[in-house]
Amino acid sequence: MTTNSLQPTGDQVRAFRDRATGEPVQMLNLLKFRAIASYADGRETSLTGEEAYSLYGKAFEEIMGPRGARVIYAGAVRGFLIGEGEGSWDAAMLVEYPSTQVMLDMWRIPAYQEAQKHREAGLEGQLLLECGPGFSFSPPV
Repeated sequence: MTTNSLQPTGDQVRAFRDRATGEPVQMLNLLKFRAIASYADGRETSLTGEEAYSLYGKAFEEIMGPRGARVIYAGAVRGFLIGEGEGSWDAAMLVEYPSTQVMLDMWRIPAYQEAQKHREAGLEGQLLLECGPGFSFSPPV
């Protein structure tokens, strides 16, 4: 079973921090958007979840781009080719951070905290997978 969430647990954050190597870290995001954005403050909106998440994305790039974070890939999920899963994903995104610490620091930046309202309004759920060195697609020569 897969559990969608919008925020990491304390245990997940501690484990992420403890795995830090000082090298770049890539985060694979699987995103499920709400049909209509739902803001915690109860405001009325006609924005779709994807549109609200795009507001978060714009802020993320403005805040984190100068700190070395970059979106490597972002696109729509069309469906399963191999395997099956509960629910479906609307989008997948791969983001690279210069280090685990840069990502941890991001959560303390006031402008980023403010942008979170759009992320949370837009997402029904998310899986965030930490990726890094340790797998080689082809054998060493």
